[in-house]
Amino acid sequence: MSKVIDQTEAERHRAKMANRKARQDEEVAGKTVDEKGLLIVHTGTGKGKSTAAFGLALRMLGRGRRVGVVQFIKGAWHSAERDALEKFGDQVAWYSMGEGFTWETQDLERDMAAAGRAWAKVLELMTDPSFGLIILDEINIALRYDYLDLDTVLAVLKARRPNLHVVVTGRNAKPALIKAADLVTEMTLVKHHFAAGVKAQAGIEF
Repeated sequence: MSKVIDQTEAERHRAKMANRKARQDEEVAGKTVDEKGLLIVHTGTGKGKSTAAFGLALRMLGRGRRVGVVQFIKGAWHSAERDALEKFGDQVAWYSMGEGFTWETQDLERDMAAAGRAWAKVLELMTDPSFGLIILDEINIALRYDYLDLDTVLAVLKARRPNLHVVVTGRNAKPALIKAADLVTEMTLVKHHFAAGVKAQAGIEF
């Protein structure tokens, strides 16, 4: 049943929303940069970092721009997100260059070589002006374990062309990367079904 709203309450609400709109309009009017390629970082212990990045991929595709995805650690298992996004044809270029997490491979040289190949693919995609967004999935893990040189990665990301958006995902983002980013979101773990003994679910985790 809908709440009965009297006229006085309705008027207070209208005045409150009008004031809020005025403040919002003033804040928006103060922004002077019309278009800028953003460096976006999704990090933290909570679930959803890559998921959020792929949501941005859909938004970019909806705007008619190409998306590139390079997975640094993942790649040793099937990805349903890849299946879905590849239905967009050549609008999406997806490269799973990893061989699994370091505790699975247990081979430092192999892990570093895989990260190097993934980074080379990123450099290739960044030179292609047709891409509007490039996702560096789980590169934070590669940086955490020093599979890649942080200063080199930062220099390349900072020198990207002005209209290219780059999304970086993975736990434990380096402070220097966070400082260089335009937008940083930290996913916070509050509760996870895995702790209750529930296995990874199709369509949720993979």
